[in-house]
Amino acid sequence: MALGVMLLGWLLLSGLPGGEWGVADAAPAARAYTGVASCAGSTCHGRMEGDGTVVRQDELMRWQEPSTPGGAHSRAHAVLNGTRGRQIAATLGLGDAASAPACLGCHSTAAAARGARFLTQDGVGCEACHGPASGWIASHYAVGASHAANVAAGMTPLDRPQARASVCLDCHFGSARDGQFVTHRIMAAGHPRISFELDLFSSMQAHHDEDGDYAQRKGRTDSLKLWAVGQAMAVERALTLYAGAKGTEGAFPEFYFFDCQSCHRRIYDQAERSKTWEANPGRPIPAGMPPFNDENMILLSAAARVAAPGLAGRFDADSRAFHAAIARDRAGAVAAAGRLAGSARALADAFAAGGMQGDMAFAIVREIAGSAISPRFTDYEGSVQAVMAVDTLLNGLVKSGRVTIGAAAGIRADVNRAYAAVREPNGYRPGDFRAALGSAARSIGALQ
Repeated sequence: MALGVMLLGWLLLSGLPGGEWGVADAAPAARAYTGVASCAGSTCHGRMEGDGTVVRQDELMRWQEPSTPGGAHSRAHAVLNGTRGRQIAATLGLGDAASAPACLGCHSTAAAARGARFLTQDGVGCEACHGPASGWIASHYAVGASHAANVAAGMTPLDRPQARASVCLDCHFGSARDGQFVTHRIMAAGHPRISFELDLFSSMQAHHDEDGDYAQRKGRTDSLKLWAVGQAMAVERALTLYAGAKGTEGAFPEFYFFDCQSCHRRIYDQAERSKTWEANPGRPIPAGMPPFNDENMILLSAAARVAAPGLAGRFDADSRAFHAAIARDRAGAVAAAGRLAGSARALADAFAAGGMQGDMAFAIVREIAGSAISPRFTDYEGSVQAVMAVDTLLNGLVKSGRVTIGAAAGIRADVNRAYAAVREPNGYRPGDFRAALGSAARSIGALQ
C-alpha cells in the first residue's frame, strides 16, 4: 500500500476526547454534544470564505473538504458504507458497519448526551476534538470571552500538547474504551494499519490560522514540542494498553502491538536460507521472535538524547529491559512495560514543560540519522515514523524562521527519496532507507 494512501487511511480514524485536563467538573447536562450544525451559522464557522476578523469562519468548509486529508474527519462515518467498510463488518460479523459500536467509537463522535442537532452520520465532528459544546457554545464568542474560561466550561485545551496527544491517540492509536481499539483481527479483516505522528497529522487537520489574535489567546504552536510530546505519549499509550486487558487475544498475545512486517513476509524454502530480517541493537530478543513495534521508542530515544539527556539513559535501559522481558514471560513484560511507560511519561512532562528549543530540531535530525539511532531502523514501521519525523522537523524549522522556505524546497528531493524508500512495504529494504534518510539529514544539517 502506498504511503500516501496509508496516510489517508490512517486519517479516517479520528481523535476523540481523552480525559479531563484540570477542568472543573460540570453537571452532565452542561456537557452534552450539540452537533456540527450548532457551529454552522454564517456568523460562526459556516462561511464560504475565510474572511472573519477574529477566526477564519470557514472552518466547516475546510472540515468538509471532499478530497483532501483535511476533510477526512467529516468522511469518517461515510467510509463505513464503502466497500471496505462493508467487507470488514461482514468478516467480523458486526452487522451494519455504520451502526456497529466497534466502528462508531472512532468513525463518529462518541457522545453519551446528545443535543437535538447531533447526527451520528456527521462523522468526527467539531466536538470530537474540541469537547462537548453545550457548556461553552453560547459564551465562547462573547465579547471578553477567554480561552481559559472556555476550557473551564468544557472545551478541550488542544493548545496543550499532552491534551491534544491524548485526544488524537484515542483513535489514531487506540484506547481502552469500547470501539477505540483496532485489533489484529480488525486489521486482518481489511482495516488500514494504525500509525500516527501528532504534529504531521495536526497540520493536515488544521482548520485555522495562527494569526496574532490566536497567538495572543493561546500562544504559537511549537511543532518541535508537539512532535516530541506525541512520540512520548504514543509510547506510553502503547505500553499501557499492552499491559492491560487489550494485551492478549485468547491464548495469544494481541498482535496489534507487534511489528507487522516481522511476520508478513514472503516465505522461502530452498537449499540455502534467505534471511529476511536484520539484528536490531535496540532489541535484545531471540532471532526470529516477532518484535514489539518500537517505532515511537526509537524516535523518542533520539529526542531524549538532545532535549532531556538526564532521562535518556533511563529510557533506553527501560526500553531494552522491556524487549528482553517479552522474550521470557507476560508477567515480567507487563512489569517492564509499566516502568518504560513511566519513563516515557517523564519525558512527555519534560518536553511539555519547556525543555524543547527550536535549534534542537537540527540536533534531533542528526541523532535520527546518526550511528546510535540509525541502525535501529531495521523494520518498515519504524522507518515510516522516521521519515515523517524528519519531514515534520524540517517543516518546524521553516515555521520558526530558522530555515527559509526556499532552502527547504531545495532539499525536498532528499526528503522525497526517503519517502520513496518506504512507499511500498513489500519492497522495503533497510539499507536503502538508511542511506536515503542519511542524505536527507545531511542536507538539513547543512542549513544550520
